[in-house]
Amino acid sequence: MSFYGDLREVLRGPRFRRLFATRVVSQFSDGVYQAGLAGYVFFTPEQHTTAGAVAAAFAALLLPFSLVGPFAGVFIDRWSRRQVLLSSALIKAVLAAATAALAAAGSDGAPFLLAALCLLSVNRFFLAALSAALPHVVAREKLVMANAVTPTCGTVAAFLGAGAGAGLRLLGGEGTGGTALILLGAGAGFGLAGVAAATLRRDELGPDLAAESERVRAALRGVVAGMADGARHIWLRRPARDGLATIAGHRFLFGVSTIMTLLLYNNTFTAGGTAGLASFSVSLGASAAGFLVGAVATPWARDRMRAETWVAGLLVSGAVSLLAFGTPFDAAVFPVAAFALGVVSQGVKVTVDTLVQRHVDDAYRGRVFSVYDTLFNAAFVAAAAVAALVVPPSGVSLPVVLAMAAGYGLMAACWLVLRHRAAPVPEPAART
Repeated sequence: MSFYGDLREVLRGPRFRRLFATRVVSQFSDGVYQAGLAGYVFFTPEQHTTAGAVAAAFAALLLPFSLVGPFAGVFIDRWSRRQVLLSSALIKAVLAAATAALAAAGSDGAPFLLAALCLLSVNRFFLAALSAALPHVVAREKLVMANAVTPTCGTVAAFLGAGAGAGLRLLGGEGTGGTALILLGAGAGFGLAGVAAATLRRDELGPDLAAESERVRAALRGVVAGMADGARHIWLRRPARDGLATIAGHRFLFGVSTIMTLLLYNNTFTAGGTAGLASFSVSLGASAAGFLVGAVATPWARDRMRAETWVAGLLVSGAVSLLAFGTPFDAAVFPVAAFALGVVSQGVKVTVDTLVQRHVDDAYRGRVFSVYDTLFNAAFVAAAAVAALVVPPSGVSLPVVLAMAAGYGLMAACWLVLRHRAAPVPEPAART
């Protein structure tokens, strides 16, 4: 079935439509907010022009997520997930308004970064709750389909939101007033996402604690003990474990490539400022197109081959694309590399999301997807730290690109070994 056919199929469910609307509206607003944040923090010509400075900014925004993530999952597995979505959206709306006020006042220091950090941290609860809730609104046999269309539509919505943010920049100007307008527009979008979440019933998205054993309920009584139990739960389920390890490795390599790309567009391809942000947006658009292609191709491919084969093929294509289109360090072909890595990113993510959702129990899903988010951000922060040491201010480094290509090749080899040594893992039986 085509991507649009899959989308029509899952949209037939009214509960899915409401959760889908919550995701799309919120992630569109995320894109608007991130466009305002990126222009204000990363593409001001007089600041953040070295790998170390850019890495420090990313670390300030992402490292605490690794601390928030584990605790978010425990609460998502104890609280009404619909309430988590509603409350998170409204809190984000308030914090977006606060950062807009700070930007209008010309603040780009600790108070501004703290407010942005709080908003993005709350978003960890929101995204983890969306992933944990999805199996409650679609049938098990449609999870691959749903995982192909929902995160992809959310990602496309975020890119469209970034474009809308650029439009607001043209309307409000390049100064602090323009930034404030973008951030305030994002806040209005977050409020609308809360309205969409409120159309779902309080108990409609789980968790299904009543169906679990006393052992699971006991594990939920303590955050640290519960997370340790969740980690053991993942470790004993090979498909989920291998998938999360691959996501962490890919995210590390993607983080290094992101730092390089920012430096290239800020210091080599352009002189920075609005020109740098506009040129960087071309690569973002190419990456968004790649995400869409990856989402369309993955359900088709998974009907014809095992997960190990598909993931290995994607990772090999990532290595080849970096070598072919990344090493020239040419603005004309760099977006092609961004497109290819977008295909790899979404193809791997759809496959891993489905493996995790199918092979972990519902009472653990919130914690597992919070661990997922933690790995996502911790790997990016680690990449930023490494990039600060090895990537020059120009962003041009052939050895770093070769090392990233080798990393993709090594991960692909691991999945090919799994393909030849391991028998297909049977699907868990659906609960009745």
